[in-house]
Amino acid sequence: MPAGLGLRVRSNARRLLEWLLVALLVLVLIGAFVHYSRSVQIQAELSAIKSTVGALRVALVVDHLKQQAAALKTVSDARVNPFQLLGRVPGNYVGEVTLSQSSLVPPGGWVFAPDCVCVGYRPQDASALDGAPVDGLVWFEVRRNHGLLQLFPKENYQIYGVPVE
Repeated sequence: MPAGLGLRVRSNARRLLEWLLVALLVLVLIGAFVHYSRSVQIQAELSAIKSTVGALRVALVVDHLKQQAAALKTVSDARVNPFQLLGRVPGNYVGEVTLSQSSLVPPGGWVFAPDCVCVGYRPQDASALDGAPVDGLVWFEVRRNHGLLQLFPKENYQIYGVPVE
């Protein structure tokens, strides 16, 4: 074997090894990016849930204060849809459904169920909800507490270990 051929083979093998290491590094970086982007997406959805629930809670308090100021009879608990109290209904509000129709709620959709006086949300990623109920929705019951209508989670929901309150 000529002397130059042996050096060329070792040089090619080294170059191949370098390219394999670069490809492995790129794959690791892509994997890390996918992992962290999924984490950010889950955190964004959790923030959106908490934001909407917070807005609904504020709307219930504002409605109560309006009624107190006007000295009106309070609204019956059985018919209060907090979404109707908001100035602008969220774009992902589907409307009113019965509990038996909850399977029709699309991922990322909010609903009001007058038969249980509850506000429901279906997470976009069903696997994100730890200990998911049978219908896959997060439910908040509209109840009176110290004279105010408020939202209370029906169960101890968690999305990837973070409580949904």
